[in-house]
Amino acid sequence: MIDAIASLPLAENPLKAKDFATAQEVRWCPGCGDYSILAGVRQVMADLGIDPDHTVVISGIGCSSRFPYYMNTYGMHSIHGRAPAIATGLAVARPDLAVFVVTGDGDALSIGGNHLIHALRRNVNMTILLFNNQIYGLTKGQYSPTSRQGATTKSTPMGSLDRPFNPIALALGAGATFVARTIDSSRQHLVETITAAAYHPGASLVEIAQNCPIFNDGAYEQVTGANAKANTIPLVAGEPVIFGAVDEWVLTRNGLGMVTVAARADVAEADIIVHDPTLLDPTVPFALAQLDDGIAAGGPMPIGVFRNVEAPTYCGQVRDQIAHAGGTPGTTDAAIQALITGADTWTV
Repeated sequence: MIDAIASLPLAENPLKAKDFATAQEVRWCPGCGDYSILAGVRQVMADLGIDPDHTVVISGIGCSSRFPYYMNTYGMHSIHGRAPAIATGLAVARPDLAVFVVTGDGDALSIGGNHLIHALRRNVNMTILLFNNQIYGLTKGQYSPTSRQGATTKSTPMGSLDRPFNPIALALGAGATFVARTIDSSRQHLVETITAAAYHPGASLVEIAQNCPIFNDGAYEQVTGANAKANTIPLVAGEPVIFGAVDEWVLTRNGLGMVTVAARADVAEADIIVHDPTLLDPTVPFALAQLDDGIAAGGPMPIGVFRNVEAPTYCGQVRDQIAHAGGTPGTTDAAIQALITGADTWTV
């Protein structure tokens, strides 16, 4: 398939995670979840085996956006919120590159919200890693678009009034073809999830629940602490959705056909929803995303791949149009020049 990462050139020799380390001093606060994400992404790159010269990491502004400095690949520390726009141009012009975008909840969902949703709806060939710590860390603790209602921060001393963005629901609503969530402290799950996203042709969004120990410590305690099993809904393709401290809860459909949580003892095995992220119908993944609304009240949080469907990529379609017009991507063919300098001109 066009824009499949599996078709990119591999390194001459097997790669290790340390091959993607740079001489730059890694500078995040002690205990920041970004450290574990960096280690995981380096492992993903090594496992993919793609020549580092064919890999690029583009970031916006924020704590997470230091990432390109710490990756031995091509990279760009770009403009606040504009990483998806810059990555779009690169992905269209350079199909021989694996394009990764690193962004945070403030960078991606506030000033960069428009760029994010359009990259997703267009299905641009890029892997977007959205670090979500529910706070502005780089600018010292203001509330962000994902901060929970009532959050007391430096900019909301009496508690946030805003209803937070739901990154998974937002991505699904934008028509994203691959949407997933993982956790910074879960190394194996992190690596597996990002690897699956990288192999997906088109736009992939991975929300990473990331702890900020300085300004929002313990934001994900319920899915990382002692009661993590009780509060996590594992989404595994082909398996029934069963969860709880002793697997006592399931997802099923009620009499109206709506996805709902029910006691396992009250549901026949045949009526338990089997997770299938490849379904074109986004109803179930969107319903799964809505379960997040109960997190603040102690509800469970789904972890895994919500949606993974195939669709034509924007990059491939653009190149097809250029070829149809008689041009070659990256050149100034006569046919393209004729369109640019044609009769549709005006004198002002």
